[in-house]
Amino acid sequence: MGIGIALAGGGIRGIAHAGVLKALEEHKIKIDAIGGTSAGSIVAALYAMGYKPYYIYVLFKKYAKEIINIGNGPIINGIGNFVKNKKIGMSGFNDGTSLEKMCNELASRKNIRVISDIKMPLVIPAVDISEAKEYIFTNCAPKNNVNDEYITEIEIGKAVRASSSFPAFFCPCEFKKHMFMDGGALDNIPILPLKEIYNQKIIAVNFKADEVEPNSDIMDILMKTLDIMGNKLSERGLEESDYILTVPTDRAGLLDIDKLDKCYKFGYDTVIQNIDKIKKMIK
Repeated sequence: MGIGIALAGGGIRGIAHAGVLKALEEHKIKIDAIGGTSAGSIVAALYAMGYKPYYIYVLFKKYAKEIINIGNGPIINGIGNFVKNKKIGMSGFNDGTSLEKMCNELASRKNIRVISDIKMPLVIPAVDISEAKEYIFTNCAPKNNVNDEYITEIEIGKAVRASSSFPAFFCPCEFKKHMFMDGGALDNIPILPLKEIYNQKIIAVNFKADEVEPNSDIMDILMKTLDIMGNKLSERGLEESDYILTVPTDRAGLLDIDKLDKCYKFGYDTVIQNIDKIKKMIK
C-alpha cells in the first residue's frame, strides 16, 4: 500500500507529523511522496531524505530550542514593537540560519546537498514577498513549469528555512532574486502541489483549531487565527485530498517546546484512531 502525504505548518505542533508517520509505518503503509509547509517541511524533508519518524522526533527535541532561540515573552513584546516600529518587521527575531545549518548537516550525512538529490518525490512551498507568489521547491518539477514556479536547484536547508520563515518571528530568507517568507501565507497544506507530481491517493494532515475561551491569552488567540487562516487557504486542496487527518493540539503554542512530547503522541494516536478508515481508503 502506498500514498502521498501533505503536512501542515504549525510551529512546534509540527512534531505531530513524526507521530503520524511512525503510526503509518507500523501499519505497513508506505509513503511514496511527501510535502510539507513550514514545520511540516522540516519533517517532510527529513523523511524524504531517509530519516525514520522516531529519529525525526528525537532530532526535533534536540534542536528545537536552538532553532527557535526565543521565548514567548519576547515575541509578544516584539509584536507590540513591530506595530510601533515597522523596521523590525524585515529583520524578525531569528535569522533562521540555525535551522538551515541543521538541515544541511543532516542532508550531508545522506550524501544530499540540493533538493534534486533526494529520491522520494518532495514538495515544499514558500512565498516570495515582493511578488506575492508561491514557489515550490521540489525534486520532481512538472514538465509544464513554464513560469519557473518550481525550483529544483536549492540546498535542502535553504528550502526548509524559506518555507519556515514565519513573519516577525523569523527573518525573510534570501535566495537569488527572491525574498521568501513562510509558505503557510498562501498554502499551509501543500496538497495541490503534491498532486501535480504524484497522481495517487493523498492524505492531508492538519491541526484542530482550539477554542478561544475567556482565559485565553494573546498566543492562544494568535494560534486560533493562524489555524483559521491556514485551513481557509487550504480549502480547495483539502477538498481534493482523499483523507484528512485532523490532529488535536491541546492549545500548544507556536513555539511551546514543553508540549513536544504531547504533540508527537497526538499525531501517533490520531492515526491509530483512524487506521481502519485509512486502510479502507487506500484499498
